[in-house]
Amino acid sequence: MKKATDIPSKSIPEQLVLDFFSRVWHAPHDLDAIDELMTEDYIITTAGKEVRGRKEFKKWVGIFQEQLLDAKTESVDLFFNEEQDKVVSRWICSGRNNGLFGLEADNRFISFTGIAIWTIRANKLSECWVERSAHELYQELISGKKENDFV
Repeated sequence: MKKATDIPSKSIPEQLVLDFFSRVWHAPHDLDAIDELMTEDYIITTAGKEVRGRKEFKKWVGIFQEQLLDAKTESVDLFFNEEQDKVVSRWICSGRNNGLFGLEADNRFISFTGIAIWTIRANKLSECWVERSAHELYQELISGKKENDFV
Protein backbone atom coordinates (compact mmCIF):
# COMPACT_ATOMS: atom_id res chain seq x y z
CA MET A 1 0.00 0.00 0.00
CA LYS A 2 1.20 3.47 -0.82
CA LYS A 3 0.73 6.42 1.44
CA ALA A 4 -0.83 9.41 -0.25
CA THR A 5 2.21 11.48 0.74
CA ASP A 6 4.45 9.15 -1.32
CA ILE A 7 2.74 10.28 -4.54
CA PRO A 8 3.88 13.64 -5.97
CA SER A 9 0.43 14.82 -7.09
CA LYS A 10 -2.95 13.84 -5.73
CA SER A 11 -4.13 10.47 -6.99
CA ILE A 12 -7.76 9.68 -7.76
CA PRO A 13 -8.31 7.88 -4.41
CA GLU A 14 -6.79 10.71 -2.39
CA GLN A 15 -8.63 13.42 -4.33
CA LEU A 16 -12.01 11.66 -4.01
CA VAL A 17 -11.75 11.25 -0.24
CA LEU A 18 -10.36 14.73 0.43
CA ASP A 19 -13.03 16.28 -1.83
CA PHE A 20 -15.71 14.31 0.00
CA PHE A 21 -14.49 15.56 3.37
CA SER A 22 -14.07 19.19 2.30
CA ARG A 23 -17.24 19.52 0.21
CA VAL A 24 -19.71 17.37 2.15
CA TRP A 25 -18.36 17.49 5.71
CA HIS A 26 -17.29 21.15 5.85
CA ALA A 27 -19.52 24.22 5.59
CA PRO A 28 -21.52 24.85 3.49
CA HIS A 29 -22.08 21.04 3.44
CA ASP A 30 -22.73 20.54 -0.28
CA LEU A 31 -24.76 17.32 -0.32
CA ASP A 32 -25.06 17.58 -4.11
CA ALA A 33 -21.31 16.86 -4.31
CA ILE A 34 -22.29 13.27 -3.46
CA ASP A 35 -23.75 12.99 -6.99
CA GLU A 36 -20.35 13.83 -8.43
CA LEU A 37 -18.17 11.81 -6.04
CA MET A 38 -20.18 8.61 -5.50
CA THR A 39 -21.57 6.01 -7.89
CA GLU A 40 -25.35 5.86 -8.27
CA ASP A 41 -25.40 2.51 -6.41
CA TYR A 42 -23.10 3.71 -3.59
CA ILE A 43 -23.32 1.63 -0.40
CA ILE A 44 -22.08 2.61 3.03
CA THR A 45 -22.02 0.25 5.98
CA THR A 46 -21.93 2.19 9.24
CA ALA A 47 -23.08 1.33 12.75
CA GLY A 48 -23.91 -2.14 11.46
CA LYS A 49 -26.42 -0.84 8.90
CA GLU A 50 -26.27 -0.46 5.14
CA VAL A 51 -27.36 2.70 3.41
CA ARG A 52 -27.85 1.97 -0.32
CA GLY A 53 -27.81 4.46 -3.17
CA ARG A 54 -26.79 8.11 -3.42
CA LYS A 55 -30.29 9.37 -2.66
CA GLU A 56 -30.51 7.43 0.61
CA PHE A 57 -26.92 8.33 1.49
CA LYS A 58 -27.71 12.03 1.03
CA LYS A 59 -30.67 11.64 3.40
CA TRP A 60 -28.49 9.83 5.95
CA VAL A 61 -25.78 12.52 5.78
CA GLY A 62 -28.39 15.28 6.08
CA ILE A 63 -29.92 13.72 9.20
CA PHE A 64 -26.49 13.15 10.73
CA GLN A 65 -25.52 16.76 10.07
CA GLU A 66 -28.75 17.95 11.73
CA GLN A 67 -27.67 16.03 14.83
CA LEU A 68 -24.08 17.27 14.63
CA LEU A 69 -24.15 20.99 13.90
CA ASP A 70 -21.13 22.53 12.19
CA ALA A 71 -19.94 19.00 11.36
CA LYS A 72 -16.38 18.83 10.07
CA THR A 73 -14.26 15.80 9.18
CA GLU A 74 -10.49 16.07 8.93
CA SER A 75 -8.28 13.42 7.35
CA VAL A 76 -5.50 12.23 9.67
CA ASP A 77 -4.05 9.49 7.50
CA LEU A 78 -4.91 8.20 4.04
CA PHE A 79 -3.48 5.39 1.93
CA PHE A 80 -4.50 3.24 -1.00
CA ASN A 81 -3.47 0.11 -2.84
CA GLU A 82 -1.38 0.03 -6.00
CA GLU A 83 -4.42 -0.60 -8.21
CA GLN A 84 -6.02 2.52 -6.68
CA ASP A 85 -9.36 0.77 -6.23
CA LYS A 86 -9.24 0.67 -2.40
CA VAL A 87 -8.53 3.60 -0.11
CA VAL A 88 -8.39 3.77 3.68
CA SER A 89 -8.75 6.91 5.72
CA ARG A 90 -8.36 7.59 9.42
CA TRP A 91 -10.23 10.75 10.38
CA ILE A 92 -11.60 12.97 13.15
CA CYS A 93 -15.14 14.32 12.98
CA SER A 94 -16.27 17.20 15.18
CA GLY A 95 -19.21 19.51 15.70
CA ARG A 96 -21.82 20.54 18.24
CA ASN A 97 -24.23 17.99 19.72
CA ASN A 98 -27.76 18.56 18.51
CA GLY A 99 -29.27 15.26 19.65
CA LEU A 100 -26.87 12.50 18.64
CA PHE A 101 -28.01 9.01 19.71
CA GLY A 102 -31.44 10.49 20.51
CA LEU A 103 -29.98 12.29 23.52
CA GLU A 104 -30.68 15.85 24.57
CA ALA A 105 -29.31 18.53 22.28
CA ASP A 106 -26.89 20.44 24.51
CA ASN A 107 -24.85 22.26 21.83
CA ARG A 108 -21.67 20.86 23.39
CA PHE A 109 -18.57 20.60 21.17
CA ILE A 110 -17.74 16.95 20.56
CA SER A 111 -15.33 14.99 18.42
CA PHE A 112 -14.81 11.35 17.59
CA THR A 113 -12.47 9.27 15.48
CA GLY A 114 -13.10 6.77 12.75
CA ILE A 115 -11.70 4.66 9.96
CA ALA A 116 -13.28 4.28 6.53
CA ILE A 117 -12.42 1.78 3.81
CA TRP A 118 -13.67 2.75 0.36
CA THR A 119 -13.90 0.90 -2.94
CA ILE A 120 -13.40 2.96 -6.10
CA ARG A 121 -15.11 2.14 -9.38
CA ALA A 122 -15.20 4.31 -12.52
CA ASN A 123 -13.21 7.03 -10.70
CA LYS A 124 -15.91 7.40 -8.05
CA LEU A 125 -16.40 6.16 -4.50
CA SER A 126 -18.66 3.13 -4.82
CA GLU A 127 -18.67 1.48 -1.41
CA CYS A 128 -17.61 2.35 2.12
CA TRP A 129 -17.27 0.50 5.39
CA VAL A 130 -16.96 2.75 8.48
CA GLU A 131 -15.98 2.14 12.07
CA ARG A 132 -16.23 5.06 14.47
CA SER A 133 -15.70 5.58 18.18
CA ALA A 134 -19.47 5.85 18.73
CA HIS A 135 -19.57 3.95 22.03
CA GLU A 136 -16.96 6.23 23.56
CA LEU A 137 -18.80 9.30 22.27
CA TYR A 138 -22.11 7.99 23.63
CA GLN A 139 -20.52 7.40 27.06
CA GLU A 140 -19.16 10.95 27.01
CA LEU A 141 -22.54 12.43 26.10
CA ILE A 142 -24.54 10.56 28.76
CA SER A 143 -22.01 11.11 31.54
CA GLY A 144 -21.05 14.69 30.76
CA LYS A 145 -17.39 13.67 31.11
CA LYS A 146 -14.65 13.44 28.54
CA GLU A 147 -13.51 9.91 27.73
CA ASN A 148 -10.12 10.43 29.37
CA ASP A 149 -11.88 11.39 32.66
CA PHE A 150 -12.58 7.68 33.15
CA VAL A 151 -8.90 6.69 33.18
